[in-house]
Amino acid sequence: MKLIRIPEDKYYDYRINAMFDCYKWDPQFYDSNTLAKYVLVLTREENERIVKITENLDIETRLAEEYLNKNIKIAEKLSLPKEIIKQIPNMQNYDKYKNIRLMRYDFHPSIDNNWVVTEVNSDVPGGFAESSLLPDLARKTINSPNLKYNSFGERMVEAINNKLNKKGTIMLIHCTCFSDDRQVMQFIGDRLQKEGYKVIYGAADHIEFKDRQAYCILDNNQHKIDLIFRFTPLEWLIKMRPKTWYGYFNTTTKSCNHPIGIYAQSKRFPFVWDDLEDAGISMKTWRSMLPETIEVKDASKREGFIYKPVYGRVGEKIAIQEACRGDEYKKILQDVKKHQKQYIAQKNFNSKPIKSDDGMEYHICLGSYTIEGNHSGYYARISPYPRIDSYAADLPVLIEN
Repeated sequence: MKLIRIPEDKYYDYRINAMFDCYKWDPQFYDSNTLAKYVLVLTREENERIVKITENLDIETRLAEEYLNKNIKIAEKLSLPKEIIKQIPNMQNYDKYKNIRLMRYDFHPSIDNNWVVTEVNSDVPGGFAESSLLPDLARKTINSPNLKYNSFGERMVEAINNKLNKKGTIMLIHCTCFSDDRQVMQFIGDRLQKEGYKVIYGAADHIEFKDRQAYCILDNNQHKIDLIFRFTPLEWLIKMRPKTWYGYFNTTTKSCNHPIGIYAQSKRFPFVWDDLEDAGISMKTWRSMLPETIEVKDASKREGFIYKPVYGRVGEKIAIQEACRGDEYKKILQDVKKHQKQYIAQKNFNSKPIKSDDGMEYHICLGSYTIEGNHSGYYARISPYPRIDSYAADLPVLIEN
């Protein structure tokens, strides 16, 4: 694995092309540039190993969520929102062959020259265009046509075609007030329109459900929906008023992703592994890859643990002291003390910084996608600190032939 610097005289054009050709509309977070000046290159052996681990994790995760869906009492250990707990009985018609299952597993290199997996984004993972278009742009920019990549976008289109046979209406559900959400959906929507689908962009409350079938209610787009592509997180969805969101849980309309993804999205997922293995579901791969995870109250007498919110995203509110800014660490610890059930404690691993070819060192998170159980590309981000958060930069991933 190595970081290759994009030549300084080519980076400006690379950044402009990423914005206008690769849907990276706003490559900035406050004063931080969020488009890396590097390319991550994996060896063929590294890629093969990550693919194998990813697909094994996915087998375990999908078996786990199907079991939890049938066993509410065990699922309650995940501290799911009460509104979602109430909807579990409505998810009993979930059909894994009908819906599209998308997940992303986050890998980090550690100082013992191994990989650590810190979580699975099983509800609404992002990074679609960055994992589909940036690699090819980077490959051309550094003039390395021999390097390859697995395009997430193409794998997703293949999965949708398998379910819909290139016919029908797809509604892309997202938080319409956020441009960074829209750019994710715009990339997928433009690609699907090339396949011949009718694509509608809308918010979660722009759908109504009749006889468990989804219908768009937008003016001039009042239409039966054949597939819901949801990019609004469930913990946000359930705050909708009026409460029309319950239809997402029992609809017979095909989905990517179905609300069944909420089980593994909880960082308390390891707390049900014993129950799963008692039921005959092996969690061997997860146990070997995830750092020890315990209740907050059990971490007070032990050293070397960090705190993570149960439903945190993009690295928010993760208490890694050396990676926090200003008084952020102190404030997170105060919140952990107040709301212990909203956090977990996880053994801090020693993230191994990767040295670039120009001598700089960065910490890396390598997101590895699966669609329908098959590895479907990478979404990577780098940071000078061992926490990958909103300040981190997007990093295209290429693979040696």
